[in-house]
Amino acid sequence: MPSTYSLSDPQEYQKIFHWAETQKDATIPSFSTRRNDPYEVSSSYHSHTLAVHTNHHIVPSRICFISEAIPGTIPHGQNNPRNVRFGLYAEQMTATAFIAPRHCNKKAWLYRARPAVAHHGFIGLPDNKDTESNFLPLNPRIHVSPTQLAWHPFDIPETGEVDFISGLKTVAGSGDPTLREGLATHVYTANRNMKKKAFVNSDGEFLIVPQQGALDIQTEFGPLFVQPGELVVIQRGIRFSVQLPDGPSRGYILEVWGTQFELPELGPLGSNGLANARDFLSPVARHEIAQEPWEIIYKLGGKYFKSTQNHSPYDVVAWHGNYVPYKYDLTKFVNVGSISVDHIDPSIFCILTAKSRDPTAPLADFLTFSPRWDVASHTYRPPYYHRNAASELMGLIYGDYGGRSDAFKPGSVSFECGMVPHGVAYEEFKEATENVPSVMQIFKASIAFMFESSRPFTITDYAWNSEKRHEHEPRMWDNLVDNFSKHAKEVEEILAKKPKGLAIS
Repeated sequence: MPSTYSLSDPQEYQKIFHWAETQKDATIPSFSTRRNDPYEVSSSYHSHTLAVHTNHHIVPSRICFISEAIPGTIPHGQNNPRNVRFGLYAEQMTATAFIAPRHCNKKAWLYRARPAVAHHGFIGLPDNKDTESNFLPLNPRIHVSPTQLAWHPFDIPETGEVDFISGLKTVAGSGDPTLREGLATHVYTANRNMKKKAFVNSDGEFLIVPQQGALDIQTEFGPLFVQPGELVVIQRGIRFSVQLPDGPSRGYILEVWGTQFELPELGPLGSNGLANARDFLSPVARHEIAQEPWEIIYKLGGKYFKSTQNHSPYDVVAWHGNYVPYKYDLTKFVNVGSISVDHIDPSIFCILTAKSRDPTAPLADFLTFSPRWDVASHTYRPPYYHRNAASELMGLIYGDYGGRSDAFKPGSVSFECGMVPHGVAYEEFKEATENVPSVMQIFKASIAFMFESSRPFTITDYAWNSEKRHEHEPRMWDNLVDNFSKHAKEVEEILAKKPKGLAIS
């Protein structure tokens, strides 16, 4: 099984400032995946220029992805011929309304040994008491609080067998999947592989961010190897299994309902920057033909169900479409920022966004805070004191991240609800205002991220009652001294000279 420890230095990709370093100033052939990634992938993004790939051959296309494990499998000129080559079955997965506009219509055709309908029916499973899907205030299992909350890293079980699905824990969210509007934030902790078990999220899309240990993910479209410092998106309805090549693993998940992740608009930035479309990688078809018992776990409305079948769910020989899982390496993010004065809003750190029914506010954004240059002059550089409309849930993949009000370690979670004020302690404010900062690289060997939403979050019982929960210490701001009063005499003199009755505009 592939392992990240095949690298001579397991932290090789954590130490780089940007992916560009791996290209060695064009002295070596360029490559798109990490050296220890065992799988072939295609380089493109499903809502932009896509690619056709047969084995190792990639051809530009403007229509959809096409992938064949066996060349000549996919029918051309039609999707569902009377007979598919090799006796395969044609199966379509449609993710949007049939009449959705072409630019947002999502679907895929799969050509497989047996269709997904070949199963033995569904049975209900016991609820996972540590997961939640209904975040409406009427639910007695959720909590509302304006307090800035945080959680130390959740422990990975050392005993028992906990796979990726049984290790899901919900922290916070908004809405309900049956309303097709909302989101949930989870952590996962796992110590064993999924054994002859696949998972289907029928509620929404998973954006998965491993923090400790790589994930070897098999999907119906092919395998993806996802390491800390990368993310993967697996869309609604797609079957997948997770293996742990590095042993016990932990990470974060952002789940969205009734919408899909997409690249944010670039606006005045122009045609390039932030997360570039060609850096998103999708799997290549890789079929598994095996007559053996499998369990398929379905999540629907936050409830869990199981079906069984006597064949592998990964028997897809070829597929085409634009509804395809994909991954992205966060070290490829192209940071932009101020090169004169002041901060730009944190939207400049957005990798993916998911639209809401409000055209002025997304349901969710995924932001990254990674190594970059800090150069603004005559500017207060730490995070300024602020309140904003967004709910913010942060995590740290590796390294150190300033700007939190207390200990923030890899695997930690930090939460601030909308309109709650936050900012740094006085010591940092004093240092930043009294000394001229140098041009510097910040967040070296670190990547933090934020799940951000226009929706107010409620907190689950699991997170609220966890021994890992703690509150940001408000006393850290007790020494924010009143500097204004030191200028009382100067202010009185200015006011004394002000003409009476003259308003200052």
